[in-house]
Amino acid sequence: MTDTRILIVEDDSETAAAISRTVAELDAEPIVMRSFDAGLEAAGLADFAVIVLDRTLPGGDGIDTIPRIRAKGSNALILVVSALGRAANKIEGLDRGADDYLAKPFEPDELKARLRALLRRRTMEVLDNDLITFGDVQIRMKARTVHIGTNHVAVSPKEFELITYFAQNAGQTVTRMQLLENVWNLHFDPQTNVVDVHVGRLRRKLEAAAGRPIIQTARGEGYVFAPTAPAPTGVES
Repeated sequence: MTDTRILIVEDDSETAAAISRTVAELDAEPIVMRSFDAGLEAAGLADFAVIVLDRTLPGGDGIDTIPRIRAKGSNALILVVSALGRAANKIEGLDRGADDYLAKPFEPDELKARLRALLRRRTMEVLDNDLITFGDVQIRMKARTVHIGTNHVAVSPKEFELITYFAQNAGQTVTRMQLLENVWNLHFDPQTNVVDVHVGRLRRKLEAAAGRPIIQTARGEGYVFAPTAPAPTGVES
């Protein structure tokens, strides 16, 4: 039996079966729950790589489970699959903490591609070593943890993806659009402050642990990850 499990919270039996088949094709084990409460309970009982959430569930809107799933300590990446597929619905889901959003009806190949991308993010490793360091800043890819000196920085899955992308582009200006494309997998600007909110939250956590700015703002351009160096010219704390 595979060690990779994917939780599917979907009340429609045909859709749940279709998603389960796609999960099995990716050599992962599908676990199906059919209500808001059952999905929330299951998310806290096992280690899932990905959670696939419907929105219109018996008991509530699936995206309302996301903060509660995170509060239970789950590091699963979350894909919302919903008939609520307008741009405003997608933005709402991403703002609430979903890692990706797919509208119904969907093509099985697109679902597979979305799930494969999420699984790649989950298992991303650094070649030769899973540790990225910048002075006292340590990012462990396998454990998906961040430490500054002896301080553990508690980051959400999305915040971990952010700091990883920043680390891969350390010292360079990273634009908001780059973050939308590479961290949120959005190739258009949804006109939401989701990037600013997540970067701001991550920046405050890092600065509290380090006692100095780690992510700085390049006015009118984006952000600079500068964990060990003074801010470049034109960059603000």
